[in-house]
Amino acid sequence: MNVKNVSPEEACELMAREGYTYLDVRSIPEFEAGHPAGAVNIPLLHLNPATRQMVPNPDFLGVVRGNFSQDTKLVVGCGSGQRSYRAAEILQQQGYSNVCNMDGGFHGARDPVGRLIALGWLDCDLPISQYTGEGVSYESLAAKARP
Repeated sequence: MNVKNVSPEEACELMAREGYTYLDVRSIPEFEAGHPAGAVNIPLLHLNPATRQMVPNPDFLGVVRGNFSQDTKLVVGCGSGQRSYRAAEILQQQGYSNVCNMDGGFHGARDPVGRLIALGWLDCDLPISQYTGEGVSYESLAAKARP
């Protein structure tokens, strides 16, 4: 099962015209620094403050399931498109059928020497937000998913 990739412009269009939700799987601090307008945050990985390393979020699937049915239309995005591609694969394996990955992520994808290889949401000058309140923050979505 291959994950469909879309450009930032296509992702924005899917959100505006086809009712897709933008699922931002970046860490909480990354999301809080700015994200696509209308995005919700469920991190695939969390930053471990002691080691400064990213560690898997054991509640990722539970929080997604607690907020979105398997037929929800989701555009999954991250910083460059790698974490979101993995998250989209996981979601497809769990029965989510309307999932696509936003290639390039929020900041754009770069090759090993730093050259831009895929435009990101910021590069395309698409609408951004810093709202992190009820209904979009990981904290509020995790609370909603708890029994």
